[in-house]
Amino acid sequence: MTQSLQAVIVGAGPAGIRAAQTLVAHGLRPIVIDESARWGGQIYRQAPRNFTRSSKKLYGFDAPKADAVLSAMDALLSKVDYRPNTLVWNAEGGQLDVLFEGSPSVIDYTDLIVATGATDRILPFKGWTLPGVFSMGGAQVALKFQGCAIGQKIVFAGTGPLLYLVAYQYAKAGANVVAVIDSSHFSQQVKAVPALLNQAMVFAKGVYYLAWLKAHGIAIHHGATPIEVKGAQSVEKLIWRNAQGEHQIDCDAVATGYGLRSESQLADILGCKFVFSNAENSWIPEKDLSGRSTLQHVYLAGDGAGIQGADAAEWAGELAGLALIEDRQLKQHVKHSTRSQALAGYLQKRMAFGHGLNMAFQDPPNWARQTTDDTVICRCEEITAGDIRQTAQSTGAQDLNRLKAMCRVGMGRCQGRMCGPAAAELLADCTQQSIVKVGRLRGQAPIKPIPFLQNPTVKTMSCDAKEDK
Repeated sequence: MTQSLQAVIVGAGPAGIRAAQTLVAHGLRPIVIDESARWGGQIYRQAPRNFTRSSKKLYGFDAPKADAVLSAMDALLSKVDYRPNTLVWNAEGGQLDVLFEGSPSVIDYTDLIVATGATDRILPFKGWTLPGVFSMGGAQVALKFQGCAIGQKIVFAGTGPLLYLVAYQYAKAGANVVAVIDSSHFSQQVKAVPALLNQAMVFAKGVYYLAWLKAHGIAIHHGATPIEVKGAQSVEKLIWRNAQGEHQIDCDAVATGYGLRSESQLADILGCKFVFSNAENSWIPEKDLSGRSTLQHVYLAGDGAGIQGADAAEWAGELAGLALIEDRQLKQHVKHSTRSQALAGYLQKRMAFGHGLNMAFQDPPNWARQTTDDTVICRCEEITAGDIRQTAQSTGAQDLNRLKAMCRVGMGRCQGRMCGPAAAELLADCTQQSIVKVGRLRGQAPIKPIPFLQNPTVKTMSCDAKEDK
């Protein structure tokens, strides 16, 4: 049985690594596809091999966890087929279309674990396309992977745990963080404390980051929303608003983000069923607690199937691996069912903590209504909020994919990965519908930009989106 199986894991973050470890323990040699140059995912992103910063400086309190995950994968390298710098851009008929250093190829699979992680959730504001404005994750990559700051006077604006973590990481590394602009109110965060105590150590770290920033004189503004970045050629100042009115801060860089959202395009292209998560205010692929998707022999693990964090990703990756082994009848049921039940219990407990985070960190109230018509929403196609409102009004578009067909929002290089959530919020507001009713952008290949492919044995695909059927 094992010889006929070809298990493939997409993603080498905490979820993908633990899934690989589980499969190897049961006699399989999975292919592990990693878009990055080195394993670890975004949360445990490794620096280049000649980088001199220690694990403690890179990962802070999470250094022991990072070392454990990274070491686990290091020990697996001779037992898996690890393929770094490889992008999965399409999937069809038991095959993955991949790109490695400009060369296309096809990978067959019988069983697939999708552990694609998460990306930033962006709510645009005027000037956010200026040089010097970064996503929160992008700012973190610059620090971890390149060992540099995004500017000399940096403002962090948005909300969510990552806001304080990255601000702390920058300030701790010696960067000049001039302010943190948090759209959530401090009173909301206090109300969420009982739920957050469900994961006391994680909560304690968050409190520490906040306290450290304040103790080091970094201004933190709650209930505050960025409304415009100004500058002739790049960022020069940020205009923000709170209950007391408008204010401005001189800066040369802004990192922004409103939490994370699942990288679920591969699951969509595969044909997995999606459900709307009220807790995350977004669509996520449907799965059971063990990671089984609605497709046979396709499993989902980690933040790519719902945001739960690095610890939960490890548990989910192991669970998905165990589910695959169980479905292929390669394990002793009693022994492993006990482990699966324990992991499922950890995940259920983590879900309660997730509800606390959603309570503590909320979007700016009336963001869609207050966004001005001249604010660029889709930077690939230069579609503004006014374009979306006018298109909805003139065409009667009630669905996000219909809106896309009418004005090209989400049809550019990023395939709506950056603008999709904001476009949905705007359409829901101007058509007076719920966010559920407007739907979601359907996944399209290529998942991320690729060059034109000339290999006649591989399907040819341009970097632009296919037209909706």
